[in-house]
Amino acid sequence: MSSRDAVSSRDVVIIASGGANIASLQFALERLGASSVVSADAEQIRQATHVILPGVGAAADAMSRLRQKNLDTLIPSLQQPVLGICLGMQLLFDASEEGRAYCLGIIPGHANRFAAAKGRPVPHMGWNTLSIERPSPLLDGMCPGDYAYFVHSFALPQSAATIASSQYGDSFSACVQWRNFYGAQFHPERSAKVGARLLQNFLRL
Repeated sequence: MSSRDAVSSRDVVIIASGGANIASLQFALERLGASSVVSADAEQIRQATHVILPGVGAAADAMSRLRQKNLDTLIPSLQQPVLGICLGMQLLFDASEEGRAYCLGIIPGHANRFAAAKGRPVPHMGWNTLSIERPSPLLDGMCPGDYAYFVHSFALPQSAATIASSQYGDSFSACVQWRNFYGAQFHPERSAKVGARLLQNFLRL
C-alpha cells in the first residue's frame, strides 16, 4: 500500500465545534487524498481513525458548545490521534484566560493573552518561524526556521508538551504532543507546504 493509499483509508472526523475555516481544512485534507466529515455525533467521533478539533473565536463560547453536545467528556477519553488546531489546541489544556474558561483539561497549562507592544499588535496575525524543541512524528520533515501562518490573541507558554515553539515577544508553544493528543497553534490549512506536511504527518500516525 502506498503512502497516499494509506492516507486515503483514514476515517477523519472534524468535530463540529462551531469553528471557522472548516471548508479550507477539508480541502487541505482532500489535497492529501483524505476525505473527512464534520460531526458532533459521539459514536461517529469515537469510531474515527483520526479526529480534528478546530476552533476560531472565544474559548468560553467554544467550551459551551462542546458541553451542550457532551463532547467535553468524550474528547478526553479518545484513544486515536487527535489534533487541535488554533483555539482547538488551546482547548486541550486546563484553562484559558479568555473568558476565564475551564477547558478540556487533557494537557496541563493555561492560555494567556499576548501583551500588546509597539510594533507587536494583538492579535498575532501572519507568518512566523518555528523552532523545533524535540522530535515528534507530527513534525517529521519540518525544519527550524520553517514559516507557518498564525492568527491568535492567546497562547500557551512552553511546557513539557511543547514540541515546537515560536516567538511573539515571548516564546510560546506552536505545536504540542501529549500522549495521543497533538496541537498546532497555527493554521495548517493556511500554511502552504509546512501545513500540508503537518497534516500529512498527522494522517500517518
